[in-house]
Amino acid sequence: MSFTVPDDLRYLDSHEWVQVTDDSARIGISDFAQDELGDVVFVDLPGEGDTVGAGDDFGVVESIKAVSDIYSPVSGTVTAVNDDLTDRPELINEAPYGDGWLIELDLDEESELDDLLSAADYEDQIA
Repeated sequence: MSFTVPDDLRYLDSHEWVQVTDDSARIGISDFAQDELGDVVFVDLPGEGDTVGAGDDFGVVESIKAVSDIYSPVSGTVTAVNDDLTDRPELINEAPYGDGWLIELDLDEESELDDLLSAADYEDQIA
């Protein structure tokens, strides 16, 4: 099976992605992860103003198959939470890189991106 792995994102080996623009980082879970989970039925996310550290869990995704922790690829302060997921958690399945994003952060340390997988490295991992 082939999964979408956008080139402009960086990845954790636990299947989270981050997209950085200026000092803002948007985080979600990969197409591979949403497929492995199956139908997402609930998401528990932090609140705006909360801080998260690189590699720390910041929430939970619950599907019909499993409950999984979500880990942050980078450190920062939460500036936005995707409230649409409260009523429509299936957006994670439908558009994991689009409307199914999870949180946005003010990025603390841009150098943390160097520790993440490139799209090619992530593709090798899930192959």
